[in-house]
Amino acid sequence: MRIAVRKESSVGERRVAVVPESVKRLAAKRIDVSVESGAGSRAFASDEEYAGVGARVDASTEALLADADVVVQIRPPSVADVRRLKEGSALVSLLYPLVNAAVVEALAARRITALAVDMIPRTTLAQMMDALSSQATVAGYEAVMMAAATLPRFFPMLMTAAGTIAPARVLVLGAGVAGLQAIGTARRLGAVVEAFDVRKAVKEQVESLGAKFVEVAATEDAQDAGGYARELSEAGKRAQAEAIARHVAKADVVICTALIPGRRAPVLVTADMVRSMRPGSVIVDLAAEQQGNCELCQPDKTIVEHGVTIIGATDLTSRMSAHASQMYSRNMEKLLLYVAKEGTWKLDFQDEIVAGSVVTHRGEVVHPKLRELAVPAVAVRSAGAGR
Repeated sequence: MRIAVRKESSVGERRVAVVPESVKRLAAKRIDVSVESGAGSRAFASDEEYAGVGARVDASTEALLADADVVVQIRPPSVADVRRLKEGSALVSLLYPLVNAAVVEALAARRITALAVDMIPRTTLAQMMDALSSQATVAGYEAVMMAAATLPRFFPMLMTAAGTIAPARVLVLGAGVAGLQAIGTARRLGAVVEAFDVRKAVKEQVESLGAKFVEVAATEDAQDAGGYARELSEAGKRAQAEAIARHVAKADVVICTALIPGRRAPVLVTADMVRSMRPGSVIVDLAAEQQGNCELCQPDKTIVEHGVTIIGATDLTSRMSAHASQMYSRNMEKLLLYVAKEGTWKLDFQDEIVAGSVVTHRGEVVHPKLRELAVPAVAVRSAGAGR
């Protein structure tokens, strides 16, 4: 089996899907690797390093894709990218298929076996393949570092000859992987941290990191069977908004991380809440790519409203390209070695990881969740055998 590692085509993306360290281990399992020239340069992995561990380096994208059995990348492909893939080959990447129907349709039309890394089930067995968690770890860390660099105040309490400086107050909205990493990083920098999440089960995790869990009077718990957050009822939303407003007004920094898979990010910080914050405060919105948890957030922009800096960067993981790539690469390494048996791409649809993450196969949309949402299956337009 030969896998191809693309140079990421998204503007500003610095990560690479597979680093040289992983190439060596994949080669030991009879998996050949081709790398597009320059693919790792922005993550500080040179063509020479790849060649040194046995990868083939291709200067041409067409040459790279021509004999690839599996293409591995990070960002979801565009429809134009899909059309360049060899018909009947496989693609492994983040796909977000619930909001990328046109890409899913193009993958099926091209008879691509598409494995969505973001759909891998949250199970103990799949932990080492969980790219969402690894990249969220990077984003949570970087969000706090950006906030600390922007805030015109110290994070830790300082005892100085000029008197005592009070620590910064940080509020983290959402206590998933990114939120927990943000909590831990802010605490290590000396801030006083509070955190809110609609899932009551995370209270213990929040408190174990030294933060205070923000309680909401409503008894509703919004955790689904898979451990993700689901949308609250209207009554739950009102109780949540009241609690958040009180704590936002006291915060120097707000880190927003709340997402609902396949949906617009919930608005947790309204314009009125921003207005209540003191000038110089900072909001970093990790949900900016899904329109943001802050009502005033503008994706890919940093703005100042009512004296509050609102950062809507969508490239936080890319900014930490070296370690983000290393972590994603290890996820891909574990996934490929799990799916490929003796160096050959083999899919067992009775396996929960395969069944939970394969979106298209042999010209059809096969993922059960997409079928439920009536994402159209595409008529096969080739007599090729597929995979």
